[in-house]
Amino acid sequence: MVYAFLAVALMYLDQRGGWLDSVRYGLQAAAYPLELALNSPTVAWRWTRELFTERAALQAENEQLRERIKVLQIQALRRQSLESENATLRQLSRPPVDVVERWLPAQIISSESNRQRQRLTIDRGAINGLYEKQTVVASQGLLGQTLRVGPWSSEIILITDPEHAVPVEILRTGVRTLAVGTGRSDTLDLPFLPLQTDIEKDDLLVTSGSGGVFPAGYPVAVVSEVRRDGGSALARVSATVLADFTQQRVVSLLWFRADHPAAPNDSRARSGGDPSARTIEVQKLTPGSSP
Repeated sequence: MVYAFLAVALMYLDQRGGWLDSVRYGLQAAAYPLELALNSPTVAWRWTRELFTERAALQAENEQLRERIKVLQIQALRRQSLESENATLRQLSRPPVDVVERWLPAQIISSESNRQRQRLTIDRGAINGLYEKQTVVASQGLLGQTLRVGPWSSEIILITDPEHAVPVEILRTGVRTLAVGTGRSDTLDLPFLPLQTDIEKDDLLVTSGSGGVFPAGYPVAVVSEVRRDGGSALARVSATVLADFTQQRVVSLLWFRADHPAAPNDSRARSGGDPSARTIEVQKLTPGSSP
C-alpha cells in the first residue's frame, strides 16, 4: 500500500509540475552506455554477416542502385527544368525553396515493437540540436517524431504506435483525416472516414500539414483495405506504412525553414532545439538533393 501510494503521488506531481523530466534526462544519459553494450552483439553479428555476403549479390545490388541513381538524376533534371519554367511564368527571381533546410542522419541502436509500444532509440540527442516533436523520416516516407531527447540519445515514437496519430490527406481526392497507429509495425487505421468518402485501395496518403508537427506532402502510407458496412456510418479503412523501420538502420531528422509557409509552427523547431547544443554533422540541402 505504501509503494502504491508513493507511485500515485509521483504520477500526480509529475503530471502537474513535470519535475521528473530532469530525472528522466539523467537516467537516459546513464542508460545510453548500457543500450550500446546490449546492442553490440547484434551489431557485431550484422557486420560479420555483411562482411561475408556473396560478391555476386553485392554486384547485382550495386548495378540496381546505379540504374536507380540514373533514373533519379533524370527526374531531378526534369524537376529543375519545371521549376525554372514556373519561375519564369510567375515572374519570380528564383525557383520555389523546399521546406527542408537541413537534415541529420542517425543510427538506430535499439527498438521496441509490440501491440502497446512502437518505439526506436537513436544515437543522437540534445548535443546534436535535437528537440521534442522533431520530424523523423526514412527513405520511403514518414517514420515518426522524437518523443524524449536525452543528451546523447533520443526516443522516437513511430506513426504505428497506438498513442500516435498523423493528420493525412488522400492525395487523389484531397480529403483530410487522421491515420491512427494500430500497434502493428506496418499498419495504420483511418477510423474517422464517413461511409460515402471517396477512397479506394492503393490510394496514397500524405501528410496534410495540420497539427503543426509535420509539413504537408510527405508520403505516409498506401490504402490496403476499404470495407463499407451498411450498419455503420463510418468506413473501415486500413493502410500499409511506407517506411518500414525493420529494414532501416539509418533515419533522418529534419529541420525546416522558418520562413516557409509549410513549415511547422513549433517554436522549438524555429530555434533549433537546445540553444546551447552543438549541431554537428548536419548536412545542408542543396538543389536536387534530399534526405
